[in-house]
Amino acid sequence: MSTEKIQALLDNLNKVLLGKARVVEMVAVALLCQGHVLVEDVPGLGKTMLVKALAKSMGSKYSRIQFTPDLLPSDVVGVTVYNQQTMEFQYRPGPVMANIVLADEINRTSPKTQSSLLEAMEEGQVTVDGVTRPLPKPFMVFATQNPIEYEGTFPLPEAQLDRFLLRLEIGYPDAATEGQIIRTQEFGHHPLETIEQVITASELLAAQEAAAQVKLEDNMVRYIIELCSRTRDISALYLGASPRGSLGLARAAKALAWLRGRQYVIPDDIKELAVPVLAHRVLLTPEDKLRGVSTQAIIAKLVNTVPVPTR
Repeated sequence: MSTEKIQALLDNLNKVLLGKARVVEMVAVALLCQGHVLVEDVPGLGKTMLVKALAKSMGSKYSRIQFTPDLLPSDVVGVTVYNQQTMEFQYRPGPVMANIVLADEINRTSPKTQSSLLEAMEEGQVTVDGVTRPLPKPFMVFATQNPIEYEGTFPLPEAQLDRFLLRLEIGYPDAATEGQIIRTQEFGHHPLETIEQVITASELLAAQEAAAQVKLEDNMVRYIIELCSRTRDISALYLGASPRGSLGLARAAKALAWLRGRQYVIPDDIKELAVPVLAHRVLLTPEDKLRGVSTQAIIAKLVNTVPVPTR
């Protein structure tokens, strides 16, 4: 399958999120890998509009969950209630029963409620009152959290972070792009209103299968393993990347290669994805955290020091 349909989807997303082509490309990578995305950035940068545009472009069901301290797991996955007319228990689906789920400010709810997403993100199903129900396909979670405000928040546990394929930052637009944003919306109209469906579920499935068939040479596998294994030996980190990180980096590299018209992975694909795939999967020691060291900087430095493989 060609990348034509996915390119049309990228064009739609770029209409809504102006000047952030790389972020949009990373979203497409996650979509092709059937992965989930954690967006960590300040409010007002277009995260919600990006997710809505993705759902509209796919003609998919979209739901938004506003995570708050009093949110319960049943508010996410649904609940079983007794119907007096039929004298049977019936399942009332929660908002997780959608194709594209926006988990807004996910770190503002308790770990118990956060964990209600684990089964959905990893296995594509939810279990309510002992009954397991499959989620619709495609299924993708976009979670957001504000990196500035810490009062009233619950840090995501390592197991939860590891379920996200990518962690992205959108960042502020430059002056020219911000002016363009004002002009496109100054009369009360939003580019989201013009977005139309450009890809079907079956076409997306075909694209996902095509991306999975991209060739990953043995030397590229060794390069991925070397990057991930070295994170386990860095003194500033007391938790390195797990094998799930290696697998995620391999899948994402194949998707990026396919998006760029190649049937094989090159080192640049892996290097470009190392930070968004691995930085949230490692943990700093308390001392280095106090010094202001970032996991992104550590992974970026690692990428520059590990030798690029040759045939």
